[in-house]
Amino acid sequence: MLRARPRPPSSAPRVWASRPRRRITNILSLPARYNARSLTAHILPRLPPRLPPSARSHRFGACSIRDMAQEYEEALSCLSSLITRRTRADRTNKGDRFDLMFDYLKILDLEEEISRLKVIHVAGTKGKGSTCTFTESILRSCGLRTGLFTSPHLIDVRERFRLDGAQVSEEKFLEHFWWCWNRLKEKTSGDVPMPTYFRFLALLAFKIFATEQVDVAIMEVGLGGKFDATNVVKEPIVCGITSLGYDHMEILGNTLGEIAGQKAGIFKKGVPAITVPQPEEAMHVLEDRASQLGVPLQVVSPLDPGLLKNQHLGLDGEHQCVNAGLAIALSSVWLKTTGNLKDMNVDQNNLPEQFVKGLSRANLEGRAQIIPDSVGQQQNSNLGGMTFYLDGAHSPESLEMCAKWFSGVIRKDALHLERPHEAHHNGQVGYPNSIGGKEHVQILLFNCMSVRDPQLLLPRLLNTSAQHGVKFHKALFVPNLSLYNKVSSHLSPPADVQQVDLSWQLTLQRVWENLIHNELGSNYNGAYGGSLVFPSLPLAIKWLRESTQQRRSTQFQVLVTGSLHLVGDVLRLIKK
Repeated sequence: MLRARPRPPSSAPRVWASRPRRRITNILSLPARYNARSLTAHILPRLPPRLPPSARSHRFGACSIRDMAQEYEEALSCLSSLITRRTRADRTNKGDRFDLMFDYLKILDLEEEISRLKVIHVAGTKGKGSTCTFTESILRSCGLRTGLFTSPHLIDVRERFRLDGAQVSEEKFLEHFWWCWNRLKEKTSGDVPMPTYFRFLALLAFKIFATEQVDVAIMEVGLGGKFDATNVVKEPIVCGITSLGYDHMEILGNTLGEIAGQKAGIFKKGVPAITVPQPEEAMHVLEDRASQLGVPLQVVSPLDPGLLKNQHLGLDGEHQCVNAGLAIALSSVWLKTTGNLKDMNVDQNNLPEQFVKGLSRANLEGRAQIIPDSVGQQQNSNLGGMTFYLDGAHSPESLEMCAKWFSGVIRKDALHLERPHEAHHNGQVGYPNSIGGKEHVQILLFNCMSVRDPQLLLPRLLNTSAQHGVKFHKALFVPNLSLYNKVSSHLSPPADVQQVDLSWQLTLQRVWENLIHNELGSNYNGAYGGSLVFPSLPLAIKWLRESTQQRRSTQFQVLVTGSLHLVGDVLRLIKK
């Protein structure tokens, strides 16, 4: 077990820094105004007070905005009570009692409702959310009423439930939430306990989509497939498997074959399934499972960007062509099977106008998202400023794709601003430190869950970035503000930053420093300014904004990655 480092002198905030040559020290030279008391008073954001739960009955009628807010907070508190520690769902524990899902469907009278839904079911390791988003956008562009269920959410739990591309309204959410909650509370018992957090959300999604009478329900698997709550759908129209890799191994297994077996658990007898090119071990398992069930399994190629007719994918990054190709195939099969294809011609050489429109208008926050910092721009309007590049990548493969995307957009900006300054370093195309009078500095803002191995994650990010010419001037490591055991509409900054356990962030920092100095060495000389560990995200954002103020001719390009929870926290803070 890792031990937290000793607390630094009380006169300074707990900000840990490292400089080149592997020295990791505590910065005590910050301005005097940064004492423990002023940190909380002036740097941490002032958030609205949490409202007490509403004591009134859960009926809808005319109610004030404040009443609705109280009702919503109460619903979120109820949701929080369902969060439990995840356990491995396998045959030894009957899929963590997966059969309970069918008891819940009976209690909620949803069995027949689900059987009428025309479902597209998608599992995989990487790209599930993007594939589902592309698919929903395509089918909505075809004039269909769509329902989309994804996870996790970044800011508001209602992001998980989308009707016609928009998250469900607060009023509709509460109406369906209390309908499900009250029935389950009334009829569950010791033998059939209340569903766990994600199972409840999946049940709520089915209830919303059935009541709202969507034409198509696109359901993203939460974790795995075989024992996932969404797998109560007995006859989906089509199933999809996105790119497979190593993730959630503590639950899904230690080999690609074991992981693929869990994902293939969504296959249903005779129901067509579509996947993308996979590693041989994973593909063999998918093909074997499909053969056992008589499932026609199709492997589709990435989208040829030339088919977009001078348009661009709504989600950025070259890896999105893989997800878009799968979304096109899923949409085509669904349209054909349900008799909605009509006169649209979809093949390798042609995409209907509706498909192009859907692909180009797809939107998903926290994936290859670029947001200028409005506070920094207002305060520093001369030359510099700060831009956040957000991507929730959290597996080795996805972090490599994230690094390629970040390097690519940085390169486009550099070439767009001043082509003559394109530089070459060690045979690689690099990015100039100064473009059009501005100095450009790349900074990493990182965190990941402690169940992940930073020795697998950080090398892929660092090496891929370096290979494409990006050298991070500084790396910042922070804990998340979001809590894994609580659902809330507000951020909850730590009451005492001196008491925050930073042992995991210090571990991430040590791994990063070793990579910088042992693997890259002289390549980073003159460019690397060390790393910092901050006790909270607001402090890190504050430091970045003050740095922007101090260096008015510098453009800060901040890559935020490693955790969707971190990305969501940053979005909340910079959108306030």
